[in-house]
Amino acid sequence: MKAIINGKIILKDRILEGSALLYSDVVEGIVPHGSVPKEAEIIDAKGGYVAPGLIDMHIHGYLGKDVCDGEEESIRTISKGLLANGVTGYLPTTMTVDMKVIRKALEVCRDLKEESKDWDGSVILGCHAEGPFISESKKGAQDAKYILKPDAAFVKEYADIIKTITLAPETDENDFAAIREITRDTDVVISMGHTSADYETAMASVNAGVKHVTHLFNAMTPLAHRAPGVVTAAMNADISCELIVDTFHVDASLYNMLYKLKGRKLCFITDCLPAGGLPEGEYTLGGAKIIYRGIVCRLEDGTVAGSVLHLNKGVWNVYTNSDIPLYECVNCASLNPATTLGLEKTKGSLEVGKDADIIITDSEFNVEKTIIGGKIKYEA
Repeated sequence: MKAIINGKIILKDRILEGSALLYSDVVEGIVPHGSVPKEAEIIDAKGGYVAPGLIDMHIHGYLGKDVCDGEEESIRTISKGLLANGVTGYLPTTMTVDMKVIRKALEVCRDLKEESKDWDGSVILGCHAEGPFISESKKGAQDAKYILKPDAAFVKEYADIIKTITLAPETDENDFAAIREITRDTDVVISMGHTSADYETAMASVNAGVKHVTHLFNAMTPLAHRAPGVVTAAMNADISCELIVDTFHVDASLYNMLYKLKGRKLCFITDCLPAGGLPEGEYTLGGAKIIYRGIVCRLEDGTVAGSVLHLNKGVWNVYTNSDIPLYECVNCASLNPATTLGLEKTKGSLEVGKDADIIITDSEFNVEKTIIGGKIKYEA
């Protein structure tokens, strides 16, 4: 057994001081500092935070590697790099490219998923297929020539590895036939995104089986007082929502309001591109040229692409730009994604019996140690 002492322990409803976190491969308990078992191996948090491992539901690449490379080496590099950001589990995310490329990427992740539980990297929890079933008018940085109509058979074929699929519900004809079939036959979380749906269509798709929203506000019909759009549907419906928390994709002034409306249904994501973790410059995404300057990535025509955000920095961005308690900011990057993905019984919070996926950070949430399944995988 190991004990983390001298840390501020972030629980799902409060932050504890003066206590120690005990763990093996799972969380064993929290005890007063003076009650740590004598045989326990001691880890000193040095006054920093002790938090659950973070879960990134939407990330395309890191350190120059793209999930859509369809290469084992790319996934291994991404997974190892994410440890420094406190990410203990993630969904490698494909995009709207040639279907052969998507299939190869999914198959590589499928082959590596079991091994990832014990490698020196973040664990593959499944994949997020962002497209190719999207709206051309809201394609963002995706390539229109690869857009297809929703195909339930494809999703069912890969339902063992796809955890989330982003689609535009208005393109699913015949009363959301594909959405209904996917909902009936799989546990895949259907997310509406890159969509030009109106409010009524969005709400109807929720009734048909949509349970999530991809990067709220970005690449969807906006909130307008006579045309409320997908954004309003996301706020009114009892569904979870992603939010890119780099302070650019969505202005920080909205954080308080979104938390009040969505609470534990709000999931912070990075939507990080292969440029993440690298210096500013020119890179690629799905074969397209990306220009990375400041915190913004754009295509050559100026279209905003994903981000280069680190998830631990995203948590701190929201905490320092809102009135949201730090423990709830952490929930948005741990417990809430775990709950959305149906993994809340084993991941997402520091509760007895859950996997010992733990991070230790400094006073500004920079990661000092990342622990997965009780094993230290990263030290700064």
